Amino acid sequence: MVGQAATAIPPTGPVSNEQQKTAVNAATSAQINGAGPDLASGAAQAAIKIQQKYDEERQKRTRPDGDAQYVVLANSEKFKHYREDPWLDGRSDAVTINDGEHVKYLILGAGCGGLVFAAKLVKAGIPPSEIRIVDSAGGFGGTWYYNRYPGLMCDIESYCYLPLLEEMNYMPKHKYSYGQEIREYLNAVADKYEMSSTAMFRTKIDSLIWDESNSEWKVNMTKERTSTTPLDLHITAQFVISASGLLLYPKLPAISGIENFGGKSFHTSRWDYSVTGGSQDDPVLEKLSGKRVGIVGTGATAIQAIPHLAKYARHLTVFQRTPSSVDERGQRPTDQSTWSSDIASKSGWWKERNLNLAAHLSDALKPTDKNLVNDEWSNCRAYRGLVGGPDPPHSVEKIPGFVASLYAVDIPRAERIRQRVDDIVKDKKTADSLKHWYGTWCKRPTFHDDYLPVFNQSNVELVDTNGKGVDSLTATAAVVGDKEYPLDILIFSTGFRAPGIGSPANRAGMKITGRNGKDMDAKWEQSVATLHGVLTHDFPNFIMPGPFQAGATGNQNFTHDVMSNHAVQIITQAQARYPGQKVVIEPTIEAEEIWSGEILKRSMAFAAMGGCTPSYLNGEGIMDSLPMEIKMKAARMGIWGEGIESFMHTLEAWERDGKLEGLEVTPVH
Repeated sequence: MVGQAATAIPPTGPVSNEQQKTAVNAATSAQINGAGPDLASGAAQAAIKIQQKYDEERQKRTRPDGDAQYVVLANSEKFKHYREDPWLDGRSDAVTINDGEHVKYLILGAGCGGLVFAAKLVKAGIPPSEIRIVDSAGGFGGTWYYNRYPGLMCDIESYCYLPLLEEMNYMPKHKYSYGQEIREYLNAVADKYEMSSTAMFRTKIDSLIWDESNSEWKVNMTKERTSTTPLDLHITAQFVISASGLLLYPKLPAISGIENFGGKSFHTSRWDYSVTGGSQDDPVLEKLSGKRVGIVGTGATAIQAIPHLAKYARHLTVFQRTPSSVDERGQRPTDQSTWSSDIASKSGWWKERNLNLAAHLSDALKPTDKNLVNDEWSNCRAYRGLVGGPDPPHSVEKIPGFVASLYAVDIPRAERIRQRVDDIVKDKKTADSLKHWYGTWCKRPTFHDDYLPVFNQSNVELVDTNGKGVDSLTATAAVVGDKEYPLDILIFSTGFRAPGIGSPANRAGMKITGRNGKDMDAKWEQSVATLHGVLTHDFPNFIMPGPFQAGATGNQNFTHDVMSNHAVQIITQAQARYPGQKVVIEPTIEAEEIWSGEILKRSMAFAAMGGCTPSYLNGEGIMDSLPMEIKMKAARMGIWGEGIESFMHTLEAWERDGKLEGLEVTPVH
């Protein structure tokens, strides 16, 4: 499981594939700086061969249908049973918001983002009674509510990942927290900030309509109930904060015959322990004994679940389209003395540690910087190709050298990880199939100590589909090429809908109508524009936590922290101008155009995304083939290209200025 899963889709920027490819050949100059001519020549040839391999592997996986190769379960009646919530309890049905009620701060989303926004509002002096959280899930946690598969843990160090650690005075049990602990922790956060008794679950926002006459949002929502009909509610809200998360909608591959499979099947985000045996607390999967189990997918979720499946299944078949890069994890319990003396030793340690991790991922290190996290994640310096970093190129002419520098940093790391596969996996053909051939920034890297050894077990079979995926399903088997693989149980570990597709309304499955009947989907289709990724013109008092036109790093919860601090500063400074009065906050068109220009100016930071292997980060590869005007539009809606620390400092300077520059703040009489 990724660190609250991911960053936004970055634009490829205004650069062609050919420019990107030729840039890689220049990588050798940086990679072999100072080497003699013979060594330099050998390194150059090796780097060119690696790039050729990258291109070959990418071509195997590139399909013209892009994201259409998947079925998004939120939109499918045929497959709706794959998205049903298996974790409902009595609290899930509670009705805590009444029809006709007015809410001052309505937060959409009960995951990490929604809880962080609520906590920051409370810390700013806003009474918890003025805040309401709603979520379509049955409880707190967001992606951690739904995902409860065996082996679930966060891939980001828990000392950085868990939000509000200082405020909660909590010491995580392990360096990388397991899912059960994360859920318990997030429920404790809800208790501390008095959200538990008032949050309303199983509630979908159908529409938001700005009511100009009353300067508030009219909210139409549907509350699902287990034993009776859904409840339609119509309320109003002064502020709406959309923290609906990035990984919302699980997806299935659009495999021919998928509806005909006669065995048991489910998606990893809705793990069915009635099929496997065990429970989220005790994942002893005893019902797999004697069963032929198949799992489709080898991404961040699969590498955690597969070792548990292999332990209990009679035979496990792993269907792979694209291998993950799998580095060392190094899981260990938290040592109390180290925690007190070296980690949580001073006020502000959580922010400092996250900035240190972000600096390593953005290759923004100062000579005196230590590696506080000191794991293999923190050594992914080429990850700046996805999240940005200092001094990105500001002209097309500088792109080749910039991309070359990323490959120069990344190739030695990638070669080490590929060698790790050879060192662990005994069968050469299997080992070769498990090696990744793409830049670190192209797919989120993974880390695990038990995944690769699984393929030495006699009951585990890797089916490398050569980039094509499973061809079809029959009633009893999966078909790849001309071979059938008989299965009793089939598990889909095929991820979620791309997080950066569509407007905030589209991504949350609702319709948002702003001032003068402006449709948010239409605005996003025409041209994305915000101020700081937080507010957008024609949609007053509607707050977004990015990812559009905001900062990003490998740890989404640090981004939540930055965005919530900024949003609360905007609200409190605006209300301080008119004590005791309602206010309407909205960016000017000019301000959001200026900000959009700042985003576009830094968009070439993501030039290396061109030529990446297909994934949800690049629309399954279709971004490379888009017309230049579409790429420019994508660049405009992207993330801050200089990295999260630069983004945070930009926002903090704006806050200190105290002028709320670019915002119109209007009192409501």
